[in-house]
Amino acid sequence: MKKKIEILSPAKNLVQGIGAINAGADAVYIGAPQFGARSNATNSLEDIEELVKYAHLFKAQVFVVVNTILYDEELADCKKLIHQLYDIGVDALIVQDMAIMEMDLPPIVIHASTQANNRDPKHVKFLKDAGMKRVVLARELNLDQIKDIRNATDVELEFFVSGALCVSFSGNCYMSIANGERSANRGSCAQNCRLPYNLIDGTGKTLIANSHLLSIKDLDLSDQLPNLIEAGITSFKIEGRLKDMVYVKNNTSFLRKKLDAFLENNDTYQKASSGRTHYNFEAEMDRSFNRGYTDYFVNKRTEKIGSWDSPKSQGQLIGKLI
Repeated sequence: MKKKIEILSPAKNLVQGIGAINAGADAVYIGAPQFGARSNATNSLEDIEELVKYAHLFKAQVFVVVNTILYDEELADCKKLIHQLYDIGVDALIVQDMAIMEMDLPPIVIHASTQANNRDPKHVKFLKDAGMKRVVLARELNLDQIKDIRNATDVELEFFVSGALCVSFSGNCYMSIANGERSANRGSCAQNCRLPYNLIDGTGKTLIANSHLLSIKDLDLSDQLPNLIEAGITSFKIEGRLKDMVYVKNNTSFLRKKLDAFLENNDTYQKASSGRTHYNFEAEMDRSFNRGYTDYFVNKRTEKIGSWDSPKSQGQLIGKLI
């Protein structure tokens, strides 16, 4: 039997979830009414149910993110929510807080969110043994480290291949709450890393003024898909539950074409969902939101990854004005 390879796209809401599936996503991930790591991208259970019905027409899947750290008084509400999500046919939950694994849960599939520090073989094997079906690996890993994890366990592995990068380790950032009571681990990161800073030396001399010194370029591993599949990745994730429809459609369809070219006449791997996708536009990654691109650490760290000039989208290079 051929192994299924999946493109997993972000769904800010029902409309963008349907847009992602139409653009070729094999699965989408979406926020529930609460407990998701993007407090500005919540959705009603009714909308999630609609998305599930639409996705399942094409054998595509819907994953719901319940990946904040929970307070004790929220555990009962969270458990109730998970039972409701199971009842409407959601395919999996993406979780960070291990308290969820202790709950009296329905038989729903659980994935370990990237915030669960999924970066070494021992830890990933522990999560598999604890009942996780899939682990979303830390973005900071290189191909050799991914292979080491694959050799240690047979859990499904998911990896980010496009979208924004966090200056901290896999989203475990406390800068936002340290600066003003907005916790990244509760879904309300203030993105302090995208602000301008001055670099001052020990004598008080300003070396760099008013530059976005903590801002990182966006990730693009679209040309690494065969290498990542060989290393053991079966799901390719696009970051961006706060992004617009143009970004979702553009990035999804660009990756779809790349992956389809690899899967064509392939005896080992196949597309995870059914149906064919037809496009009326030419997808290119730099046509939608991007801060410039980096392959980050996947091929070891070889280049500068900072996006110091601006934290905003830089658009597509069309020429030089002279």
